[in-house]
Amino acid sequence: MITFTISLIALILGYFIYGKVVESIFGPNDKRKTPGIRKFDGVDYLVLPAWKVFMIQFLNIAGTGPIFGAIMGMWFGPVAYLWIVLGCIFAGATHDYLSGMISMRKGGISLPDIVGQYIGPNARKLMLVFAVVLLMLVGAVFVLSPATLLAGMMPIDIGVGPLVFWIVIIFAYYIVATLMPVDKIIGKIYPLFAISLIFMAVALLVMLYVKMPALPEIWDGLNDMGKERLGIANAEPIIPALFITIACGAISGFHATQSPLMARCIRDEHLGRPVFYGSMITEGIVALVWATVSSWFFFYEGWRELCPDAFLAQSEKTVTQFFTAPQVVMEVCKGWLGVAGGILAILGVVAAPITSGDTALRSCRLIIADALNMNQRPIAKRLVISVPIFLVSFLLLVWQMDNPDSFNTIWKYFGWANQTLSVFTLWSITVYLALKKKLYIITLLPAMFMSFICTTFLVSSRVALGADIAIGYLAGLVVTLVFTIAFFRWHHNKFLLDYKYNNKNK
Repeated sequence: MITFTISLIALILGYFIYGKVVESIFGPNDKRKTPGIRKFDGVDYLVLPAWKVFMIQFLNIAGTGPIFGAIMGMWFGPVAYLWIVLGCIFAGATHDYLSGMISMRKGGISLPDIVGQYIGPNARKLMLVFAVVLLMLVGAVFVLSPATLLAGMMPIDIGVGPLVFWIVIIFAYYIVATLMPVDKIIGKIYPLFAISLIFMAVALLVMLYVKMPALPEIWDGLNDMGKERLGIANAEPIIPALFITIACGAISGFHATQSPLMARCIRDEHLGRPVFYGSMITEGIVALVWATVSSWFFFYEGWRELCPDAFLAQSEKTVTQFFTAPQVVMEVCKGWLGVAGGILAILGVVAAPITSGDTALRSCRLIIADALNMNQRPIAKRLVISVPIFLVSFLLLVWQMDNPDSFNTIWKYFGWANQTLSVFTLWSITVYLALKKKLYIITLLPAMFMSFICTTFLVSSRVALGADIAIGYLAGLVVTLVFTIAFFRWHHNKFLLDYKYNNKNK
């Protein structure tokens, strides 16, 4: 519990100390009119109360990411604590705050437009396709998984089967939530779900201190503890696999597609730190709690206490295969929090992915609308963009239903695609800060690190190109070096141009 306590304190201090540093570097100015005021349309651009904006932003970026990712990431051992704390403070929260504030400062523009302005038009086109495909994929994935769980818990059958019934209900909700003004549905139900998710994390945090379970500490070693103690077969190397597995809770490129939604709903720029930086720190705390619970559940066989009737001894599966991440959530919540815990588990495992799915499709609509410069106030124009999105998402959903292993296949690549988005975003922010003559090293270092991680994973992971890990590391270093040299060459040329211009106009 010592490592957990230190990590918890570090995240809280990170918000008040480093968050303030990042804010001062950007320089919010409340005299500027925010997009919600300047471009009010009553649909996507409107001002919401600050507490509600925070709750919506938190649920937009969280979903089940900081729960499932942290549970699986902790299989590597206590090294996961370092990534959650350092990644969240110095990479993830910084990434979320600055991408959200740049969007706000630029009138609420979407991520592809941010990338296009600061890296170039070709990068904008690539990011536009990349983001749209990823968001439709998220929308499709987050129909089937909660529908499957709901069909098991509430097998309502009206002649089409429980699974199809819940798929229709969830997809219908997605359609309505994507088309309606942000304050009508999202603004009303998201805060309730966010409060439930936070309450669940706080309740488990309290239970951790009540029970004081035995936990692996950071000084027990930074080696792959899961491979040694749990017998996880064919485990990927910690570098890069840990940094792909734990995305939400440390850094996630998906967040940069969500931040513009709330950048259009904030009244004053100084609210950016609690909304963007603060929601990421909150997500980091949720991830920290679940990583700690996971370490007790697996490494100190907490599953024996909660599931004494489990037939693991008669199974050929390892404990991590026997108890999936959703099952860990359900068993821990019911075992530690009782009936209320079971309800919270349903909200966490079912409602959270649904809320990630609908905002993914909404973000997709807005990104395409921005690319086409199409006003989204008329419902007819929202339908023009939304109908093709719904059609593609539905076809992806049908494909998943016809291919039982498709969900796992999709998620093998989703983590990498998610982190690759953060690479584009971090380099764009770095260029922005350099243009504004601000301290760009705060995003340059995370950009370099994530470039190395994503390239290494793509080259070496057995679910990608599958090359030897040494080749993966070499490729990661080369790509990172190329990106860094390109940035400094651009920065040097800009400095010379500015110098000549200033001397010419003296």
